Amino acid sequence: MDAYAALEAFGALSQETRLKALQLLVAAGPNGLPSGEIARQLGTPHNTMSTHLAVLARAALVTVRRESRLMLHTANLDTLRHLMTFLMRDCCGGQPEACAALFDAILPITQRPAA
Repeated sequence: MDAYAALEAFGALSQETRLKALQLLVAAGPNGLPSGEIARQLGTPHNTMSTHLAVLARAALVTVRRESRLMLHTANLDTLRHLMTFLMRDCCGGQPEACAALFDAILPITQRPAA
């Protein structure tokens, strides 16, 4: 990920409703959620939620697919991974053990990649 894409993603996440929507979609997993359900859970008008979801989609943080009449939104975990990698690329000046607390907070020990 380059700096421009990272800035686009951070810009999209710098608004509370969009941040909460992405958190809902991460929790929903690969099945995603319909836009109306996201709006309902966040107490946001449907047209406003559509605008927020479009901003997240332009930043490649969510993907959208149509199923019948529903527009299902899913968190784009690849983009999130690239964003985290962009932030952590030079972590701790070549001393990755100094970042262990961060990884402990993110991944349970059973899900960590082998060293």
